[in-house]
Amino acid sequence: MLNKTKLAAVELGGSEHDAFLQDVTAGLSATRKTLDPKYFYDDRGSRLFQQITELPEYYITRTETQMMQDSASDIGSALAKVSTVIEFGSGSGERTDLLLQSLPAAERYVPIDVSDELLASTAATVGARHPHIQVHALNADFTAPMTLPVETGYAPLGYFPGSTIGNFLPTAATRFLVNARKTLGANADLLVGVDLVKPVKLLEDAYNDSRGVTAAFNLNILARINSELNGNFDLSLFAHQAFYSAELSRIEMHLVSLAQQEVVIDGTYSFTFRVGETIHTENSHKYTIERFKHMATQAGWRPARCWVDEDRLFSLHLLRNTA
Repeated sequence: MLNKTKLAAVELGGSEHDAFLQDVTAGLSATRKTLDPKYFYDDRGSRLFQQITELPEYYITRTETQMMQDSASDIGSALAKVSTVIEFGSGSGERTDLLLQSLPAAERYVPIDVSDELLASTAATVGARHPHIQVHALNADFTAPMTLPVETGYAPLGYFPGSTIGNFLPTAATRFLVNARKTLGANADLLVGVDLVKPVKLLEDAYNDSRGVTAAFNLNILARINSELNGNFDLSLFAHQAFYSAELSRIEMHLVSLAQQEVVIDGTYSFTFRVGETIHTENSHKYTIERFKHMATQAGWRPARCWVDEDRLFSLHLLRNTA
């Protein structure tokens, strides 16, 4: 059977541009300046993140990949009836490849992402490796409710790897889980990667890599503002900062102003930065297994299975829709 690949890509429209501008100006007008991390992921940002996942300090991707390999048979048995996989956030395809290999009834794959380039790459990779699976790529913000481009059949599987859920504040993570349950529908399952609490040095090294790729990824959000919103950020006057907050159980990423400076966006909006003032760009929350299970239950899911690597660095949770 020939593979059928559908790219439901949508070009950046006026409303998306306006939303980007509104979010940026609102975040930089706050008492503690912030930028929404979803704007990291233009095409360059997505490529940089893929490089991060290959770094020696970044344990998450290789640990999760090894877990998918080690638990393939077990996962396949637990999800034997799944015919459609919906991935929230299109990745490089390696872990998805392992998942699809383990699912005997898989017929359709729907990657969802805001990056056309990454969607096209993922669709091509999965299509080449699994010619019997139809790929329907969807350009969309997966944090919001949406209509899927295909009929999912009985017992669809949502897939959310990489501990991306840790980037949300706990309230937003719960909201994502609620939205995902509504998007996937009755009888759906959700397989989600969750990073675990661990020694601080291991955490901080993962977000302060020796090659500076994470720093480039962090700074890229300013480059994107310059390119798409006519900003005049001087990237050399900002530095990457990442540290672990034990109180909030999260890594925080910031951009630190190295000088007293003024930045103008869209020729209209002016923002002043003090020396040492930061823009808070991202959080990466770390969970205990029980705390995440409680969150999933609050969102209407029933925790069904949990896989953990032998070093207890990372966890994979299988959730079932109870509604």
